[in-house]
Amino acid sequence: MSNPRGPSSGDPVEGPRSPRPAGPPNRGVPPRRQAPPPSEYPTRQVPYRGRPQDQPRDVPRPQQPMIPPNRPPQQPGPPKSRPPQQPGLPPNPQAHQPGPAPHPYEQPTTRIATPPPAQDNPEAASKPGFFGNRTALLLILLIVLLLILAVPIGAELYTRHLASSKVANAVQCEVQDSASVSFAAAPPVLWQYLTNHYTDISVQTAGNQVRSAKGMQLSLSIRDVKLNHTNNSQGTIGSINGTITWSSDGIKQSIQDAIPVLGNLVTGDVTTNPSDGTLALKGALDSATIKPQIANNGLSLKLVSATAFGSSMSTDKIQKHLDDLTSQATQNFPLGIHADTVKVTNTGVEATFSTSNATIPADGQQDPCFANL
Repeated sequence: MSNPRGPSSGDPVEGPRSPRPAGPPNRGVPPRRQAPPPSEYPTRQVPYRGRPQDQPRDVPRPQQPMIPPNRPPQQPGPPKSRPPQQPGLPPNPQAHQPGPAPHPYEQPTTRIATPPPAQDNPEAASKPGFFGNRTALLLILLIVLLLILAVPIGAELYTRHLASSKVANAVQCEVQDSASVSFAAAPPVLWQYLTNHYTDISVQTAGNQVRSAKGMQLSLSIRDVKLNHTNNSQGTIGSINGTITWSSDGIKQSIQDAIPVLGNLVTGDVTTNPSDGTLALKGALDSATIKPQIANNGLSLKLVSATAFGSSMSTDKIQKHLDDLTSQATQNFPLGIHADTVKVTNTGVEATFSTSNATIPADGQQDPCFANL
């Protein structure tokens, strides 16, 4: 019994094939696991120590949409069709899908950054405080400097006012007219007050009168005053130089007030004659000629001639009244002040007075005007 002959190697053998089990396509590739939905909490940025913080990436996160009032809810759109499979790629690759676009009414994502510690921040450690601020330091130094300057300046002004008042009161008491006093700029009066040594003092009267002489003005320059209070004196004065100016109108007014006889006759102006050093007093029907001169350490007016109604008058009585007038005004000055020169000017009479190494009376024993020095 012979075996049946099989098919030759060249002839294909066709026979029934067992059918493949039915199943989903691409059975050999397991499906990819879906990623969990993103968190709805706000994104927070966590800083790293020792290096500057990186800029966070804005990753859109789905949040609860804020639907404005009176707006119907949106329906999800139809699913997008899967793109055809590209050759050379595994079957059914998961294409990268972009995240959903933010809703137009959603709020922006809030990022909370925690500041680094103060010791790790060099800018915070080097930040200057109040005393490190240059403007504050300059302001403090300026205030201190002003305070330092204000104290001596205030003391200087007060001392200058006090000394000026004492000298002015003494001069006003002597001449019976107001006076102004000034001190030299250097050295400061405060220093002169502390050392009791005043180098230069200037005095100027108002020019209303000197005692009984109307229209007379006195100017004084007082130097080297040393105060040393003792039982007999208050100090010494190196020198005093003064000038008296007596105006023509003042001479006329003084004569009219002091000499009734001559004053009633003289109604015109007083004319000065610097060439011969005389004064001419003229009225309607009378005239008189007066010559200023020095007598008894003071200024004197000598009557040269006098006429009334064309006839000469006796000059003895008139001369006595003139002497009384000038002696009260320019004689018996304190501190040994005496007249040195006298001359007639275009505006009146000018005389100079002086003294040196004078002793200031103590406590007003000799002169009450010096009691408060």
